[in-house]
Amino acid sequence: QERLVEWGGGPVQVGGSLRLSCSIVGAATSDYWMGWFRQAPGEEREGVANIDLGGGGDTSPWVADSVEGRFTISQDKAKKTVYLQMESLRPEDTGVYTCAARHYDREQFDVWGQGTQVTVSS
Repeated sequence: QERLVEWGGGPVQVGGSLRLSCSIVGAATSDYWMGWFRQAPGEEREGVANIDLGGGGDTSPWVADSVEGRFTISQDKAKKTVYLQMESLRPEDTGVYTCAARHYDREQFDVWGQGTQVTVSS
């Protein structure tokens, strides 16, 4: 049974940077899409970015419009790890960031990490 291990959240000042990392453990292959969702207090969870961990296809990573140009998602297939590099952070980026994964043959993200808090303050 695969599971996700995340790390890298924490407090940061406006304009600062953070990198979140997420590894999939117990997966036999790298045939997964992995990504990040976030949820701010009182808000619904929203997708932030996702990427093909295996990197074998011609599909590009997806990044939400709200973070385009500031956040970058990348993958290390050998380590079965994805990274979310967050730059120019804003107070509205505050929330719980949760890593998620879905195998290629699944339609929905169905493996979830424990979540990590990101707090952006001035």
